[in-house]
Amino acid sequence: MTITIRDASGNEAGSYRIRFGIIEDGRGTQAVHDTVVAYGAARRSGTACTKTVAEVAGSGRKPWRQKGTGRARAGQARSPIWRGGGVVFGPRPRDFRKKVSRKTRQLAMRKALGERLRDGEVTVVDSFGIERPRTRDFLEICRALDLAGTVLVVLDSVDENLILSLRNVPWAEATQASTLHVYHVLRHDRLVFTRAALEQVDLRLSGGIEEER
Repeated sequence: MTITIRDASGNEAGSYRIRFGIIEDGRGTQAVHDTVVAYGAARRSGTACTKTVAEVAGSGRKPWRQKGTGRARAGQARSPIWRGGGVVFGPRPRDFRKKVSRKTRQLAMRKALGERLRDGEVTVVDSFGIERPRTRDFLEICRALDLAGTVLVVLDSVDENLILSLRNVPWAEATQASTLHVYHVLRHDRLVFTRAALEQVDLRLSGGIEEER
C-alpha cells in the first residue's frame, strides 16, 4: 500500500510504501479488543481500600454484659453490623494489569492502523517546520492538511515547538512513534504521522524492531 506524503502547506512531497502486511479479513479483531482492555486496566490505580474489623479504630471491650440487659448480645463496637465498624469483603488494593503478549500487541496494531490507512484517515507530513511555539501555526497546518475532528500527531522524536503549539488545542494530542498504542490509534478521528515516525512504526510492525512495552 502506498500513501502520499505532504508538506506543511498541504502539497504533495512524495510517497511512501507501507511494508507491513495489512490484514484484509476479520483476523485481529480480538487482539485489538484484548489490547485496549489491557491498556484501560493498566491505567486503573487500584487503590480502593476499606478497613476490616482488625483495622478499624476502637476498643475490643464488650459493650455490655451478655445477659440481662434486654439488648442483643454484642462482642465489640468494631463489629461489621455496627455503624462505623469494619467492612466485610470490601475492596482492597490490587493490580488490575493484564498480560498481553508481544505478538498479540503487534497483531492488534497492524489491524488497527491498517484499517485507518484503508479508510484514508492517516496523513503523513514530511515535516511540520514549526520554528517557535505558536498555536496559530499549528492551526494553519491543520487547515492546509484538511484535518477535521480530533487529531493525533505522531512524532519520531520530541519536538518541543510542536508540542507547545498544540497543547492549548483541546482536540489535538501528540505522542511518539516508540510509545504509540492501539488505544491512541482508535481514539482519534485523524492520525498525522511525520515521515520518520511512520517509518519507525512500519519497521516495528514488519519485524525490524520490538516495540516498547
